[in-house]
This record gives sequence, structure tokens and C-alpha cells, in this order.
Amino acid sequence: MKNLVIDLRFYLICLCFSLYSCSDEGVAQPIQQTGHLAQGADVSWITEMEASGVQFYNTGGTSVDGMKLVQSLGVDAVRLRVWVNPQNGWCNQDDLLVKARRAKHLGMRLLIDFHYSDTWADPGQQNKPAAWSTLSFSELKAAVASHTTSVLQLLKDNGIQPEWVQVGNETGNGMLWEDGKASVNMANYAALNNAGYDAVKAILPNSKVIVHLQNGQDNSLFRWLFDGLKNNGGKWDVIGMSLYPNKENWEAYNTACINNINDMIGRYQSEVMICEVGMSWDEEEVAEQWLKELLKAANGIPNQKVLGIFYWEPLAYAGWNGYTLGALDNNGRPTKVWNAFK
Repeated sequence: MKNLVIDLRFYLICLCFSLYSCSDEGVAQPIQQTGHLAQGADVSWITEMEASGVQFYNTGGTSVDGMKLVQSLGVDAVRLRVWVNPQNGWCNQDDLLVKARRAKHLGMRLLIDFHYSDTWADPGQQNKPAAWSTLSFSELKAAVASHTTSVLQLLKDNGIQPEWVQVGNETGNGMLWEDGKASVNMANYAALNNAGYDAVKAILPNSKVIVHLQNGQDNSLFRWLFDGLKNNGGKWDVIGMSLYPNKENWEAYNTACINNINDMIGRYQSEVMICEVGMSWDEEEVAEQWLKELLKAANGIPNQKVLGIFYWEPLAYAGWNGYTLGALDNNGRPTKVWNAFK
């Protein structure tokens, strides 16, 4: 097994968690994977927030463990991002292992989100990790495979086998720019995607690989990208989407997203995962209605082709990192949106 060098910060987090979890009180029984639509949350910030002194509270105002809190509110699956070599260490593979162990202890289903960057990878930036910046294209493919293998082998060696793995985050224009920019060279993007796909299957043959795009309401984007992948031998098991409406457009976004989902199922015979959703925390009544309607519509699609819906960083509150689309109020208590998961 690979030797891990875990700094004091991670050691303290692990120690606190191990002490907390020694008691059976409040520990949920493992959830069996039944194939039902996953009700998920991306809680990748949780260890960084805890280390900064942030606390989370139930509706009664009692301080509780954040991962146990989301589970008590109806979440049965966790999504965790991983960066290659982030400057401050958060969301590297060691931090990922800490959070994945906690999810496993609670019996949560698990989705791993590879960004293939040292920082955020999204529609506006798909920057190569610094250590990969001068690699040739063949070396870049090898780096994708090696990093994917290293992270997943670490999890597997610790008895953790994710149900789903994303190869890239919001890759509506590819990843690892400029080499893998889909609008410039779709074949390169397909090759990089496949390097990740093949590495996942080599370690975790039963895990489903997700290709995840932004703007789930934009059918033309999805047709363009997945037609491009298909025409260049690109591989995927699940089509992933993000959806971030506001109080004015949520009904139109839901309709467009469900139409897009049905088109992806019919066009590519693919399963679909809504990997990210969110709405402003202070629009909780509208958010509750929006998410209830989205869950109802997703559950209504035949043959369980929609695998799940993940709220993105719902534990963020009081302007944490400038993010305002979480699902806690400014006092760290759950908003009404959680009613949709119950």
C-alpha cells in the first residue's frame, strides 16, 4: 500500500472523527445500494470549514457533525472533488480519503469528481496542473491515467469503492486546455477522456464513469459535445449535468433540463446524473418547490435512467468563500429546501 504523508491538519481531523465515531449514538446503519435515485450532496469543503472553526447546526440549534446533518436531512450519497496538487492541500487525495472514510462509515453512496487541475475546473477555466504544464500530449494522457489510478487505488486500498466517478468537471468545452479544448480539437479531448475512463475501469470495473457538463438546460451544448465524443471514440457510462436556476426561471429550467435528459437517454442510450444543483439560500421557499418538482420529474422518467441529484456545497453558509447557493441560513441551520429530500 502506498505510504501516505498526512500533515498535522489532516491528522487532527482524522483523530477528531475517530473519537466522535467511537460511539454508536447517531451513527446510521449502512445504506444498501438499491438502484434508487440518489439524493446527494457535494460536501467537499467540509474539512476545510471544520478546520476554520465553522460549525453546523440542526433545526433545534444543536451543533452537529456536518456529514451526519445532511444524512439526517435525507441525503444518502456524497460527492467529493479531487484536485491534483492544490496550493493549500484541501481537496488533494489525502483530504479526499479523510472525507471518503467518513462517508463510508455512515453507509453513504459515493461519487468522486476529478477536476484534473490544481484548482477549479469549470466552463471558464480548465487549467492544467502545474506539474503537467510542459508535458507532450502522450505524456498528458499518461498523467491523467496515472493520477486517476493513484487516487482510486488509494480509496480501494482503504476499502472504499465509489459507485460513480467523474472524469473531468463541467467539461462542456473539454479539459486540460489548450490540448484538450473540445472546440479546438475534439479528438484530443476524447483521448484524454478515455485515458481517465480506462483508468477508472482498470481499478473499479463496476463503477460508472460520468462525463459532466454545465448548463443542463442547454440541449444544443450536450448534443454538440456528446456527438463529438461519440464521433471520436469517446467513452462514458453516464451523462452528468449541472443546473443552477433562480427564482424567476426555475420552471423553465426544469422543463428544459428534463427535456434534455429524455433526449440524452434516447439519443445515446445513456443514463443521466444531475451532478450539481443549487439556488440562493435566502429563496428557500422557492428552492423547496423547485427541487421537489425536479425530483418528481426525474423520478418519473422510465427505467430509473436518472441516477441521482446532488446539491452542490449545501453546508456553505454566511458567505463562506463567497458562495451563496448553499442550503443553510446565516446561523448554520437547514433551510426549507431540505424538505424536498424527505
